[in-house]
Amino acid sequence: MTTFLDPLITFVSAHAWLAYLTLFLAAFLEAVPVGGSLVPGSTIILAMGALIPGGELKLWPVLAATAAGALLGDGSAYWIGHRRQREILSAWPLSGYPRLIEQSEAFFHRWGTLAVFFARFVPPFRAFVPLTAGALDMPPVRFYSVNIPAVLLWAPVHVLPGVLAISALHEYGGLPYHHHVGKHIWMLAVIGGALILTLVLWIIRRRRGVIEPAAKSGT
Repeated sequence: MTTFLDPLITFVSAHAWLAYLTLFLAAFLEAVPVGGSLVPGSTIILAMGALIPGGELKLWPVLAATAAGALLGDGSAYWIGHRRQREILSAWPLSGYPRLIEQSEAFFHRWGTLAVFFARFVPPFRAFVPLTAGALDMPPVRFYSVNIPAVLLWAPVHVLPGVLAISALHEYGGLPYHHHVGKHIWMLAVIGGALILTLVLWIIRRRRGVIEPAAKSGT
C-alpha cells in the first residue's frame, strides 16, 4: 500500500487542481441517492486532508471544493425530489432500495427540518434525505437555511482531522511534514477504519435480512 501512496502523493503535489476536482466530485457523488452509498467520499476527503500540512494541498481550496461539491450534490437531489414529488421515491433506481427510502422518510418525519442538518453527518441518510425533503415538498428557503450551515460544518469536520493528525505526528512524533511516513499512517488508518466500518454494517444488514424473514415466517 505504501508503494502506491508515495507516487500518489507525488502526483498530487504536481497536479493539485486534480486533487481539488477529486474532492469536489467525492463530496458531490456522496450526496447523490444510491451513488452516495457506493462512493467512499468521506474516506477520500479524510485521507486527503493529510496532504495539507506538507503543502501538497492548500486548506482553503480543499474546504471550498469539498463544501461546493456537497452543496451542489444536496441541492441537485433536493430539486429532483421537489420537481418530481413522491413518484421519484418509487422510481428506478430508488425502487431497489425500499428500506432506505422508508427509513429516510421516517427520519425526516421524526426530525422535521433538522433532519436535513443531521442527515449530512449520518450515512447513508446523507444520500437520501435531501431527495426525500424535496419529494415531501419542503420549501426551498427552509431546506437551504439548514443545509448550508450543515455543509459548512461538515466540510471542516472531514478535512481538519487529517490536518491535526499530521501536525500532531510532526510535533509529538518527530515525523517531519516533508516525510511521507505520517501521511501513510493517517491514510492507512482512514482506509482501514472505513473497510472495518463497511464490513460491520454489511454484517448488521445481513443479519437483519435473515432475522426479518424468519420473524415473518413465524407469524
